[in-house]
Amino acid sequence: MALDNSTAQEALRKVRYPGFSRDIVSFGLVRGVDVSPSGKVTVSLAVTTSDRQIPVKLHEEATAALKAAGFPEAEVTVSVTVPKTAPAAAQVVTGPTSEAGVGKVRAIVAVASGKGGVGKSTVSVNLACALARILTDRGRAEKVGLMDCDIYGPSVPLMLGVRERPLIEGDVLLPPTGYGVKAISMGLLVDEDAPVIWRGPMVMKTISQFASNVRWGELDVLVVDLPPGTGDAQLSIAQSMALSGAVVVTTPQTAAVSVALRGAAMFGQVKVPILGVVENMSYFADDQGRRQHLFGEGGGQKVAAQLGTEFLGEIPLEPAVRQGGDHGIPVVISHPDSLAGRSFNALALRLLQLLGQ
Repeated sequence: MALDNSTAQEALRKVRYPGFSRDIVSFGLVRGVDVSPSGKVTVSLAVTTSDRQIPVKLHEEATAALKAAGFPEAEVTVSVTVPKTAPAAAQVVTGPTSEAGVGKVRAIVAVASGKGGVGKSTVSVNLACALARILTDRGRAEKVGLMDCDIYGPSVPLMLGVRERPLIEGDVLLPPTGYGVKAISMGLLVDEDAPVIWRGPMVMKTISQFASNVRWGELDVLVVDLPPGTGDAQLSIAQSMALSGAVVVTTPQTAAVSVALRGAAMFGQVKVPILGVVENMSYFADDQGRRQHLFGEGGGQKVAAQLGTEFLGEIPLEPAVRQGGDHGIPVVISHPDSLAGRSFNALALRLLQLLGQ
């Protein structure tokens, strides 16, 4: 095996940043690699951290990985920059924005469903993109964040077309941006085909890190895509984050309605207001514009009425919605004038009104 820069880079890809499943190469910590004719490899790393153990551990593991790859001598140097301030949890602030730890977040909105398969993540992604476009038109570019809390089945990166890994600065992740939306997801931190086989405490720790160890910056709205159901993760998020409110997603059929009502009951118990109900996959419009209610009719309105909240609208069943999710171009971006595109835009406008923005 040739001892060259490529071999050294591959060896360094096996070194994970402490506390994360991502390697130091993709995190951008490797600043230089040089291999001499004799096979000696010289590597320079750069990290920003206040934890003295992190550079020590990186030095040890990088050196071991290079020697395991066959390099007879490895010289690893780690330059350290200490952040000026330690990160704190993102908090919601009312009225004009004010400094709140890693971000200035005016409103945090949870998108929830009682069960899977109702298109909650599709609604979350398109809602976030619609919000970003509206706020950009108002001169508020990149003021929307999207936190994907579905740890076991993260689909936001695919739907948002975000492929790059978050950069790391000390103990803080810098979220990548897609269509003006800053996003964080477990799907950006693990290999694409790697299963997440974790028990509840690990899931809760990760969600907590998404809130406290991500540099969101100044946001007008942070959309939180909750996992389906009403388990520990959902309850903990509702209790620990200063949620401005929740949007409940359902489909028209009776089974989905009953589950949505049970799921929404959790927010009442933790005193989080329900901003409204969205009905996804409401109808299919044929070439003549005639609506066919494939999954029934009126389910979303029934949920809203029983919860005593607002019915925020219907999202039609359109091929462009599915195609947008598969190709990483949300329908509000690819087909903004379609029925679904206009529905999501109307939803975003109404949500901003409800949030006082």
